[in-house]
Amino acid sequence: MTHVNVRLTTRYTVVDNRLLQHRELSLTAIGLAGHIQSLPTGARVDIKSLTGRFPEGEVRIATALRELEAHGYLSRTRERLPSGRVVSRTVSYNRPPGAEEGRELTPPTSPPTAPAPRPDRAPRPDRTHPPAPAPAPRPAKPPLPEPTRSTPDPQRTATTLLSRLHHDDPRLLLPEREVRRLAPAVDAWLERGASPDAVRRTLTSCLPAEPLRHPAGLLAHRLTEYLPPPPPPAPPRPLPFQDCDGCDRPFRAAQPGRCRDCRTHRPLQRTA
Repeated sequence: MTHVNVRLTTRYTVVDNRLLQHRELSLTAIGLAGHIQSLPTGARVDIKSLTGRFPEGEVRIATALRELEAHGYLSRTRERLPSGRVVSRTVSYNRPPGAEEGRELTPPTSPPTAPAPRPDRAPRPDRTHPPAPAPAPRPAKPPLPEPTRSTPDPQRTATTLLSRLHHDDPRLLLPEREVRRLAPAVDAWLERGASPDAVRRTLTSCLPAEPLRHPAGLLAHRLTEYLPPPPPPAPPRPLPFQDCDGCDRPFRAAQPGRCRDCRTHRPLQRTA
């Protein structure tokens, strides 16, 4: 590769190479970060404005913004104006807060390995430092609830509910694969008698003020931990009324016949 560079004196933006050569950011996130750093203060950088400016859809734009938040190049907060309207404030950083000035882009080289011990001299045990205890294994996450019915919901209530959560909070814009993964858990709630509006309030109320790095994980946690109990079984239906063949009195029985008094005190007379 050969560079043909022209010295720029106007209409240029200084971008840190650590951003342009970041090994954990996607190409969409790097390009979006450069575009945001080139905008003047006060420019609109919400998802709808960026989607109207670029050919990428809302899902890719939202994913790139979450990447930049996770690595410290963006911070988004929600504020309420005196008029009562809630707006999002975005702060762009050309270098993440707390990043070291002289940090290299290339990964650090591994330290040189110690020379192998001579075969005629056994290594002495290290008695100065006791062996570190093994880390405790992390508890396994409980599985997402699933509905008991085998046929899917023809109304697609669960997928519609999850796809519209970003109307309550823009941070809850989920990719399609997460909607498909969480839909059976929402079906389990609906199967236990919860209304769609009750499920929506449970997933969108009392969200943390800081940026959500993994909104799908937060929703999965709430769908699992706040699962309502199953409805109680319906009481058994009473037996229907029958007319007694012996005294014509009504009594409850599964099939027509004689009441208990007739069976006890009035034996059935057989006719010749």
